Amino acid sequence: MTSARSLTLLQLRGYAIARSLFTPTTLPAAFRRMGYVQADPIRAPSRAQDLILRLRVKGYRDGDLERRYPRLHVEEDALHNYGFLHRDLHALLHPRAIPHRLRIERAHPQLIQPVLDFVRANGPTHPRDLDPQRGRQAVTNYWGGSSSAATHVLDILHYRGVLRVARRDNGVRVYAVANHQAPVMAGGLEESEKVLRLIERLVDLYAPLPEASLRQLTMMLRYGAPHLETRLRDRTLLKTALASGRLRECRVDGVNWIVPAAEKVRGEAPNVVRLLAPFDPVVWDRRRFELFWGWRYRFEAYTPPAKRQLGYYALPLLWRDQVTGWANLRHDGDRLVAEVGFAQRRPRDAAFKRELDAELERIREFLGVTKVARIAFRR
Repeated sequence: MTSARSLTLLQLRGYAIARSLFTPTTLPAAFRRMGYVQADPIRAPSRAQDLILRLRVKGYRDGDLERRYPRLHVEEDALHNYGFLHRDLHALLHPRAIPHRLRIERAHPQLIQPVLDFVRANGPTHPRDLDPQRGRQAVTNYWGGSSSAATHVLDILHYRGVLRVARRDNGVRVYAVANHQAPVMAGGLEESEKVLRLIERLVDLYAPLPEASLRQLTMMLRYGAPHLETRLRDRTLLKTALASGRLRECRVDGVNWIVPAAEKVRGEAPNVVRLLAPFDPVVWDRRRFELFWGWRYRFEAYTPPAKRQLGYYALPLLWRDQVTGWANLRHDGDRLVAEVGFAQRRPRDAAFKRELDAELERIREFLGVTKVARIAFRR
């Protein structure tokens, strides 16, 4: 374990920002480096996956992932939550043997085989392609909305690994029969080795991570790897990874932090402003967020409007190595409108205003709108 005397929280923070917000590269290279990008359907002003990738891919434009997805070495699937996985990481999750029937399978068992047969016979299938005999009956989805039973069956067959997402049409998943051919790296691995590799990849994505956050994240992996649940519950896994030198632990200000074993904990945040998606790796772990920046960020899209404090889709505002506040962005015709709030005091130096203007200009270009209309400051 690295001693507390050799590291400070300030150094950890700079390291976290520098390693996650690496020099923008190509889209395939960004996926090789990150392994995973979380998805979210809300557009405010763009989907989370696009907001995450715009900071890491040179020349990225809104919707590039959807447009280029069929040609990428990437799969949509569940990991610790839903997103886009590089296929080397995706291979560690399949075959995803699930020992029990899921809710929609219990409710509509008669639909499973007909829907699968339809996709096999007709190729890439949009949910609307399924005829009325294959489940137009509306059911409540996981977000409280309504969708057809057949759409749920497509989702379940995808989750089980029988189908894959071939592409999206205007944001809607189009499914095809899966042909999971695991890369050599995943073929024949023991379950414990698969779990260790999954944990290593998550540490690589989110490091440095408080140990408590990594343990919580490991349990969240049951969403994407339910067949590995017994191994994921093994509390000796982290000790094994540390003892074998696959991960490294350091203690700073009374907190145990986990980092990739091969990396030196160093790096500095540049003098720029960045607006981050609510699920960006820099801000994803709320425990780490509070340790780094001393205030609580909340994602309030599903909070009743009267109870929101930051806004519907507040984007954390990173200035140098400080998340000083947030911004809510929206389209107003062909203009980008920004409302900016601050956790404490608004930075008054000219450099902050200049860099905020530069970031909004980058977002304007990313979205393809004509101009930034105005900046309104709160608090």
